[in-house]
Amino acid sequence: MEKVQKMTREHGVVIFSKSTCCLSYAVSILFQDLGVIPYVCEIDHESDGKEMEKALIRMGVNSSFMFPAIFIGGLLVGSTNEVMSLHLQGSLIKHIKPYTSNLKSN
Repeated sequence: MEKVQKMTREHGVVIFSKSTCCLSYAVSILFQDLGVIPYVCEIDHESDGKEMEKALIRMGVNSSFMFPAIFIGGLLVGSTNEVMSLHLQGSLIKHIKPYTSNLKSN
């Protein structure tokens, strides 16, 4: 659990994923379009990936819809649905603003 917590503390926007998850790619592109380069951890490429999955569940990630699991500022936001909802409501930018210096204005 410490490894997962350390990643979420050290990086402003973290996407935990598996290499086969196309939704992770879509969310990553959204963040990049908004001026943030997310830290992407593909846990199926980690030697302790199973332990990381268990840690994510203990941290509140829904085991039924586990990936992508997105953290902003060390806090669990959720998955693609939650990020897209924040974006459509216009509040995603305020969450990611501390982690970018070149927000695009619309």
